[in-house]
Amino acid sequence: MDFPLRGEPAVSARTLAHYEANAAAFWEGTKDHDVTQNYAAFLGPIEGPQPFAILDFGCGPGRDLAYFRSLGHEAVGLEGCPTFCAMARQHSGCEVIEQDFLSVSLPEGRFDGVFANASLFHVPSHDLLRVLDVLRGSLKPRGVLFSSNPRGQNDEGWHGDRYGCHWEIEAWRALVASAGFDELAHYYRPTGKPRDQQPWLATVWRKSASRAGLRPLL
Repeated sequence: MDFPLRGEPAVSARTLAHYEANAAAFWEGTKDHDVTQNYAAFLGPIEGPQPFAILDFGCGPGRDLAYFRSLGHEAVGLEGCPTFCAMARQHSGCEVIEQDFLSVSLPEGRFDGVFANASLFHVPSHDLLRVLDVLRGSLKPRGVLFSSNPRGQNDEGWHGDRYGCHWEIEAWRALVASAGFDELAHYYRPTGKPRDQQPWLATVWRKSASRAGLRPLL
């Protein structure tokens, strides 16, 4: 298993370089994916009057940003790949913050929900609690966090030129709960398939009123 050093810049640089080199192909390959189940699971628990302030964490080329904006929400993207940022602005017309996940910095209490679809798995385990803490801080009281990640047996390392952590439900549940979130729901995708043909784990969380205190993962 190829583990990074804490906050190692090469982890982000190599992963982002992969997306930069494959940006057009990634857009073509994902723009028509059906993620309506994820949209519903995320938007349903958000409380308060609409429109919602939404952060799309790892927005990629802007597919989900465009959807949230089409519903009238105030959608903001965050993305580390410069070409994805430009594409997301063009496709959605939304604000897109260009930031590396490992140096993420966000205003306190700005968002009703954070949509992290196929993005948090790129954060090395050493840094994940810190990143989750920033996302928690960016949420309003009782705000909602959605995440969908490729699942595994808590394995971590390089897959080609992309770094990833593939969590199973119990470890992921314990980790996100320790960062100050209460679980609302989880499910596996795609629906209607045997579990061994459901490579994605989706989880929905609400910001806790208080946190027990962040604990280092390793």
